[in-house]
Amino acid sequence: MRGAFSVRYAVGMSAEFAPNKGKSINTVVQGVRYLRLPVKTRLIEVGDNLFELLTEYVAPHLLPGDILFVSEKIVCITQGRIIHRDAVQTSWLARFLASKVRNYSGTPQFRGLGHGTAPAMQLLIEEAGYPRVLFAAGVSAMTRPLGISGAFYYLVGKQAKSIDCPMSWTIEEFKEYAKRAPLRPGGVARDIKKKFNVETVIVDANYRGAFSLGKSTSAISERFIRELLRDNPAGQDNEMTPFFLVRKA
Repeated sequence: MRGAFSVRYAVGMSAEFAPNKGKSINTVVQGVRYLRLPVKTRLIEVGDNLFELLTEYVAPHLLPGDILFVSEKIVCITQGRIIHRDAVQTSWLARFLASKVRNYSGTPQFRGLGHGTAPAMQLLIEEAGYPRVLFAAGVSAMTRPLGISGAFYYLVGKQAKSIDCPMSWTIEEFKEYAKRAPLRPGGVARDIKKKFNVETVIVDANYRGAFSLGKSTSAISERFIRELLRDNPAGQDNEMTPFFLVRKA
């Protein structure tokens, strides 16, 4: 089958991993070739248990030396960290800052509303705190005319940056929901490592890039994560591959 990659296990079993549309399983990072193996699941909902999902979908495929990447969206869903956008009480500051977000709505460059909605910006403010957001907005306003981008998100921090609304705009069940930041993502990654004996990264990845929210070990660098996931192999639509294994080829 075109686009499929078969991995044979030492015990004689075989499993087939198909890349998501427009993506590749293979990539090279710092001269080393890696396989990025997406693990397909059913629709995951609030009330599902993350560790039960990992036992069902991921554990059968694990090999020594693998690195497990877990979408932070799925961590949030299983933690109940989503909220209907109409339930968010937005402030004037959230409405003002959301109006300044360039998400290219209405153009071919549009990839999602992100923080360009007042509910998402309100949750970002609540996560980072008003003083920090005001400081970040002031710095951004001064540096953007100089061609310096990204100051706002750098200053509010990765947890706040991970907030999104609507959370997954191509999946019908979640298109009206905002996503808060995951709780203790570093602890979640370490708990997964302890249970399944696999180094784990809780990752936020999209068409703009990727960064970790939690890691089971500091030996996995942010540079490695950015280069490994620069094309977002898990996809940005309704692929339903919230877990993927990274393995040296």
